Amino acid sequence: MADKNSIVPIKQIESLILIIRGQRVMLDTDLAALYGVTTKRLNEQVKRNLKRFPEDFMFQLTLEEKQQVVANCDHLARLKFSPTLPYAFTEHGAIMAANVCESRTLDAIRDALSPKQLSGEIRITEAEKILEGLT
Repeated sequence: MADKNSIVPIKQIESLILIIRGQRVMLDTDLAALYGVTTKRLNEQVKRNLKRFPEDFMFQLTLEEKQQVVANCDHLARLKFSPTLPYAFTEHGAIMAANVCESRTLDAIRDALSPKQLSGEIRITEAEKILEGLT
């Protein structure tokens, strides 16, 4: 889990993005770690706010997709024995998850990146400069 006052480098975030069902997504476990909350807490908040998460924001992996992710992503090996299927969040789903979770790290990331991200202006180099200014 991320320290609530830490800033996460863009390259580290990019390494957590997967292509599943033709969409760029992050799994719930990675988003939770990034946001400084537990996966359980993230999923609780999402379930309490399901109306905010249409199919194009989030979907649950199938057993086959889970097995493929575990086999191909070393950092997700701990999911191998989990009885639950993970959720995958698209870019918009990740932003919405940020809105329903409470975390100082999350608030800092959202406040810094959301306006430019939503307008389509954000570029990795700009995002890195913004994040550096938060430290």
